[in-house]
Amino acid sequence: MRKMLAAVSRVLSGVAQKPASRVLVASRNFANDATFEIKKCDLHRLEEGPPVTTVLTREDGLKYYRMMQTVRRMELKADQLYKQKIIRGFCHLCDGQEACCVGLEAGINPTDHLITAYRAHGFTFTRGLSVREILAELTGRRGGCAKGKGGSMHMYAKNFYGGNGIVGAQVPLGAGIALACKYNGKDEVCLTLYGDGAANQGQIFEAYNMAALWKLPCIFICENNRYGMGTSVERAAASTDYYKRGDFIPGLRVDGMDILCVREATRFAAAYCRSGKGPILMELQTYRYHGHSMSDPGVSYRTREEIQEVRSKSDPIMLLKDRMVNSNLASVEELKEIDVEVRKEIEDAAQFATADPEPPLEELGYHIYSSDPPFEVRGANQWIKFKSIS
Repeated sequence: MRKMLAAVSRVLSGVAQKPASRVLVASRNFANDATFEIKKCDLHRLEEGPPVTTVLTREDGLKYYRMMQTVRRMELKADQLYKQKIIRGFCHLCDGQEACCVGLEAGINPTDHLITAYRAHGFTFTRGLSVREILAELTGRRGGCAKGKGGSMHMYAKNFYGGNGIVGAQVPLGAGIALACKYNGKDEVCLTLYGDGAANQGQIFEAYNMAALWKLPCIFICENNRYGMGTSVERAAASTDYYKRGDFIPGLRVDGMDILCVREATRFAAAYCRSGKGPILMELQTYRYHGHSMSDPGVSYRTREEIQEVRSKSDPIMLLKDRMVNSNLASVEELKEIDVEVRKEIEDAAQFATADPEPPLEELGYHIYSSDPPFEVRGANQWIKFKSIS
């Protein structure tokens, strides 16, 4: 009898030690999936577009929510570290645009390729790097994804080519990556991203022409967040239909605040490219909450009320959360647990990014080439030499 009472006591004490919310979540029966209607895409030179309904599984929904929340919290932490002068130099944040980076990744394969401009932190994370490596790169530490030498605009991962600082210059490079995919006979595509501000660059139209001429598997993606630096699209572009800018290249305009819309459009575009039809153009209509960069308060060319209205009506994390809760794919308590876990992950990464040592001066010339024998690099003057090791 005593043994049985002791066993019951152990079981009850184990239950008591678990947070009430976790017991509640564990005991609740959730739906495995749900079907949602999504906004129809505007089409250019296409007879059919992505579907207007899609299925979201509980597993995918929780994964997308965690990823978007991680990107949001990571960017807010970067903002804080910048204001503390721990992060220096250029820094462009993407909070508000999380549905773009997470939705695009959900629509392609890990073996596919992606290149973007300087608002790159979210894509660096979705391409597989940890928050630790990203924040450490922002603070210029050895544990950063580019050994502390790249900073905010120059982060790289497998099949991710940055992070590029020159406006629009990554677009011809993306066409080149797509050319390599076709040349090597691989069933891969390249997502080539640029902003509405870069959309008026001449080199982008040159890349369109070559990609169409050679039928390259390239998805040109314009992230239209409505403001190029501090200039609204209406003041900068004679035509704001960016999805039609390819002229002879088919295009589609997508709700970039809805992760499911972005995912389905990306799947459609990737299938189009893989079929050998050539390039396609996507315009993602999105919004950034922060200014263009850290030197831009973001409220001199738009009102605080405009920003608040987008936050309250179109926030990508809020939209996914509401869908999941209303369709019994998750509970509010379960999503709150994810929020707590994400916050802890970000805090731990921030501690690492501030405690990790900076790279030593003698490593300044390292990693110029990938597989060359060591050689000397001239410093600021001819008497200063640095050794370069691959």
